[in-house]
Amino acid sequence: MPIPAARGADGAAAHSGGPRPDEPVAGDAVAPGGVPPAAGASPWGPVAGDAVAPGGVPPAAGATPWGPVAGDAVAPGGVPPAAGAPPWGPVATSAGDLRLVPVVPERDLGLLAGWMNDPAVAAYWELAGPESVTLAHLREQLATGHSTPCLGVLDGTAMSYFEIYRADLDPLARHYPARPHDTGVHVLIGGSRDRGRGVGSVLLRAVADLVLDLRPRCARVVAEPDVHNTPSVSAFLAAGFRFSAEVALPGKRAALMIRERALRGVL
Repeated sequence: MPIPAARGADGAAAHSGGPRPDEPVAGDAVAPGGVPPAAGASPWGPVAGDAVAPGGVPPAAGATPWGPVAGDAVAPGGVPPAAGAPPWGPVATSAGDLRLVPVVPERDLGLLAGWMNDPAVAAYWELAGPESVTLAHLREQLATGHSTPCLGVLDGTAMSYFEIYRADLDPLARHYPARPHDTGVHVLIGGSRDRGRGVGSVLLRAVADLVLDLRPRCARVVAEPDVHNTPSVSAFLAAGFRFSAEVALPGKRAALMIRERALRGVL
């Protein structure tokens, strides 16, 4: 699949396609997908004895798939992480409390396929069609070993989709001066009511900061919206990213957007 352009106001969707190399980096035990996690382990960094990682166990029958449980301050999906496991949220934002919940295809396929068939999304993600199209994409993401697909759950409602990936291991790295542990973000805002009112920028900032919090070796979060997509570029700027350069990607001219750890308190 060619690398399509980034979509929409508020960074509603940004996606780069094509195969991604899956070679791990020595010693990278906490990078999302840097080393394929063990079955059931958290993709953000396995912890010894962590057999019930967020998203790795379907919720009990009748339970809210993404909601918290009583006394659960950090666990998405209602399953508390093992002691010492990195927090996945909630992260307080001006739009509400955000959680990142690892995608479970058997649970989330219908929701994601519905979003992918929204014409505004399909124009850029190019995944419209039957659920099998979205399923194949999810399986590819999960198989790469360095991309982590997540639902963005805002105040208990799944309303966005994120792919958090090692940009330095991605084909994107061929088109810009990548640095070790650069982390890329693709985002899709699922509901039209959440687009065009600043929610995308709020979530982008929160997710970028979460990546920097959970990945100490990551100094930069990167994105590559279409350079002609002014609303999307503006959303990344509002989220604390800076415009770095124009880069030629397959199928588009992209604006390389970077959020740097060193400027986190400034932008």
